[in-house]
Amino acid sequence: MTLLSSVGGASAWRLRRLQVRLTVAYTLTMLAGVGALSWLVIRTDARSLQSAEYEELYRRASVSASLVYYDDHDRLQLDGLRDDDATTGPVQVGVIRTEPDGGLSTIYTSFGRRLLVSDAESGRIAHAAMRADTTVRSDGRTLDGHAVYLLALPFYHDGSGKTAGAVVAIGSQEQSHAQHERLKTAVLFGSAALTCLAAVSGHLISGRSLRPAWQSLEAQERLLADTAHELRTPVAIMRGSVDIAGMDPRGLQLHMPRIRRAIDRLTDVVDNVLVRGRLQTAPDTFEPVPLRLDQLVEQICDEAPRNGHRLNLDLHNAVVDADPALVRVAVRNLLDNAFRHGATPGDPDRHADVDVSVRDATVSVADRGPGVQPADLPDLMKRFRSPGGGTGIGLALVQEVAVAHGGSITVAPRSGGGSVFLLRLNSTRRPKWRLRHPTTRSQKSHE
Repeated sequence: MTLLSSVGGASAWRLRRLQVRLTVAYTLTMLAGVGALSWLVIRTDARSLQSAEYEELYRRASVSASLVYYDDHDRLQLDGLRDDDATTGPVQVGVIRTEPDGGLSTIYTSFGRRLLVSDAESGRIAHAAMRADTTVRSDGRTLDGHAVYLLALPFYHDGSGKTAGAVVAIGSQEQSHAQHERLKTAVLFGSAALTCLAAVSGHLISGRSLRPAWQSLEAQERLLADTAHELRTPVAIMRGSVDIAGMDPRGLQLHMPRIRRAIDRLTDVVDNVLVRGRLQTAPDTFEPVPLRLDQLVEQICDEAPRNGHRLNLDLHNAVVDADPALVRVAVRNLLDNAFRHGATPGDPDRHADVDVSVRDATVSVADRGPGVQPADLPDLMKRFRSPGGGTGIGLALVQEVAVAHGGSITVAPRSGGGSVFLLRLNSTRRPKWRLRHPTTRSQKSHE
């Protein structure tokens, strides 16, 4: 049992490790996808905000440049700037003119006495715009260190058409930066929450996908446990008998019946374990076929070792759709249970008097034992819970066979003492041929 437990524990550990690996792989995949998407969203938002700020600066600078003109005396006029919406609000607009000596001077600011940036910074971007004769954008910092957007747009002399200066628009980055930070926080928090959710869902999904493997492992462990439990008793009997016979070779014949019974028990154990393994690990192999239930039960009763037990048959013609191998094991287990626990009270040899009948799709096995109450049947169907020295897998297997056929197994008190076990197979059909056998057969068998 220690070896079986070690094998089962190692298999369970491998399945758990596989589930962890699947969870980690799913989480990392989700994390990579969410991370890439978050980076794209944050980067796109930053660019969109920057583009929107520069578009606003360009609108104000272009409107302001259109309001700058020269009068008839070739003097630069700025009166239109003071009353226009382009020069109001948080964006500062400044006009920088080229002096005759080639230098630059600021001749207008929308608010404040001077531009927010240094003269060198404003002169650099204004000179770049006039030299390239196009709009120039740049980042900068105010005199007190705040980050701002800078945009310069050249304006021209009305008479000569030459570049006469530039309009510089200055916008703060703080508002857009705060908005971007809020979006970044929301995206990162949402990504973290989504990753955690992905980890949990990945664990659940991987567990669900491994559920057939877990069920197969549990069925394998139950099968191994059943095998070990069932084999222990007959093997111990055989070993004890052989050991005793080895001490006295002349007494070997005295122990042969006991050894034969142990061998028969081993055969039943192997059949039960194989059938249980088939039902638990390969239910798809269940293939019902048209079956003469009465003939099958008669054959099983003829093959059953009597050992002094009395067996009475009352068989009626019955055709069902069932798996012959499964039904054979179920009926044989019911007979074995009746022989083991259905001894007739007062019989000195503890022989059982068993009645077997078949009607429609129901097999009835009745004995004269101490009896079983219907309320106690669920406990008897549990593995290793059989009273009286049995292993308990027999009736549990009968129930599994019944369920596989859509039927049931029930027990009821027998009139005059004892119990009646009823195996019902739900899958029935009417025979398509005329039966030549008599409707009812009755047989009383002795050893």
